[in-house]
Amino acid sequence: MSLPTDAPAPITGPSGIAPGHGPLSGRAGWLVRRFLLVLLGLALVAGAGALVYQRSFAQGEHSLKAATNGRLDLFASVVEARVRRLEPVPATIQLNPAVLSLLRAPDPVRERAANDYLARLNAHLGSVAVYVLDVRGIVLASSNVAERDDSLLGEDVSYRPYYLEALAGRSTRHFAIGSGGQAGYFASHPIYDGPRVLGVAAIKIGLDALEQTWPMLAAPALVADANQVVILSSQPAWRYTSLEPLPAERRVDLQLAQTYGALRLPLFPVKVLLSVDDDTQEVQGFVSGDEARHREALGAGGNRAGHLVLGRSLDGMDWRVLIFTSLSAVRQQALIDGVGGAVSAAFLILLALYWSQRRRIERQKQAAKRLLEQANADLEHQVGLRTQELTDTNEQLRREVAERQQTEQTLRAAQDELVHAGKMAVLGQLAASITHELTQPLGGIRTLAGNAAEFMRRGNHAAAQDNLSIVARLVEQMARIIDPLKSFSRKSSASPGATDVGRVVEQALFLYQLRVRHDQVRVDNRCAPGQWTGWCDANRLEQVLVNLIGNALDAMREADPRVLTLSAERCEVSGVPMVALTVHDSGKGLSETDQQRLFEPFYTTKPSGVGLGLAICRDLAAEFGGDLQAHNHPDGGACFVLTVPAEPPADTPIPSR
Repeated sequence: MSLPTDAPAPITGPSGIAPGHGPLSGRAGWLVRRFLLVLLGLALVAGAGALVYQRSFAQGEHSLKAATNGRLDLFASVVEARVRRLEPVPATIQLNPAVLSLLRAPDPVRERAANDYLARLNAHLGSVAVYVLDVRGIVLASSNVAERDDSLLGEDVSYRPYYLEALAGRSTRHFAIGSGGQAGYFASHPIYDGPRVLGVAAIKIGLDALEQTWPMLAAPALVADANQVVILSSQPAWRYTSLEPLPAERRVDLQLAQTYGALRLPLFPVKVLLSVDDDTQEVQGFVSGDEARHREALGAGGNRAGHLVLGRSLDGMDWRVLIFTSLSAVRQQALIDGVGGAVSAAFLILLALYWSQRRRIERQKQAAKRLLEQANADLEHQVGLRTQELTDTNEQLRREVAERQQTEQTLRAAQDELVHAGKMAVLGQLAASITHELTQPLGGIRTLAGNAAEFMRRGNHAAAQDNLSIVARLVEQMARIIDPLKSFSRKSSASPGATDVGRVVEQALFLYQLRVRHDQVRVDNRCAPGQWTGWCDANRLEQVLVNLIGNALDAMREADPRVLTLSAERCEVSGVPMVALTVHDSGKGLSETDQQRLFEPFYTTKPSGVGLGLAICRDLAAEFGGDLQAHNHPDGGACFVLTVPAEPPADTPIPSR
């Protein structure tokens, strides 16, 4: 039945469907849709509150970490200033003649002199005590000999790790409880008499001053040693507890060394899982506040919000400091921010509903026009963004190309400086050889010149002329000595060309001729001048050979016999003709670790080396198209094989003569 013309229009719901029509007819369907919208709004409000809570908690935790790390940095600097500053002292005790005399021949007079010196040193440093032990671990001298109750004079402390490590020739430092029950930080160093270890010097550094630093951390904190045992803490109940269960064999070792006296070392009362960053050595963990025993162990700072555990390793001390910072303020602020975020979300939803209802009819009218304008605006915006991105990308590429070119120039300049520094180091080592080679000709010149003057005075011109001829020959001899040194020390950039390999080998050997004679090294040089020609920079090739020959001589210091063999042969590498130079020594050869890391920068087997020589040599060889390899010879000793191109590259113009 149709409606009359004056009948009212049908009532519609929010979706435009009249009640009583559609899948959910009548008022029941309208209520269901409203209920679903309300649930969706509540979910959005709850989600917004949770998101704001999480972000606020994360920001608060980050700020708390930053503030805690700052306090940890300050604490670490205080520990290093008050404890580590005295670590080098034992290494200086052997410089005192009274100490060395006592260790060589103990007697009461030398003992009193050594005790007086250690007492003055201890008073000046402010340490607990300074000791000197013989090789049996008996205390021969002590700074606190006047304190009969605490003096270790005459006692056997050979069970202490600081004595055992120092007796083996290594400096050591660790925490321990002394025989008198006082905890301290022990540092020791071997006392040498020539190459022999004559005794051990040890210093005990008190830790009482560190107890005054706990207020700066403003939270419960502790310091654990390398055994994960708490040695210092702002909470007295935490001291001498173990952060991790100690194995039975480790407990036996600690009891034998009496590191912690007779203490039993119970487990740490707070259960916390820690993670350690291997790069920064920063420690992080969390303590839940749900367990009452945790809140009780943390004292006044315990709460249900939990604690953030932060820490770090103290540089060079094998100690770790941990601080337990309460999260209650962070959680409270995050909760406030979460509630505010939920309220803001509810307000925005209501505002959006109001604005949507008001604009619904107008949107229907302007839909087509707005969609078209939006599409055009989006297209123009995307074009502008893409154009700007392309412009920025091109500019970035230009900057990167310029930076790479500048970096390459800087690296080449740095390499040239390193090569020149290596030459200067070799010349410094050869200063004695140069002086010895020039002293004899200079003495002869001085004598012959004086004789020539006397002959001239007497009118014997023939004898004077003979003396002057000998002087001229001696000057030429000195020039032949100095010319190779001048060419070797010249700072120049690489300029590859045809190079007489045998001649360069002779020049490199010339620089070591005095050391070869002094060390009684037999040189088997199979590289005759004029026999092999390589395409490289002669000065750089000489620098590589000088480094390899010097390393070979160092490797044969303890060898018998000492034989240095230099040989060359022609070979092909990937179809390219090469000249292979081999430097073979009769030393003990290369270990497996040396062969794997020999050419790594800063890796060295020498006590005073810096580990850059072989790395630079391989780079120099690669510059002129060669390579440098190392292996052990079947007959013993190490072999270094240097390959250089025998001919210029095909695209290299050969200069006309």
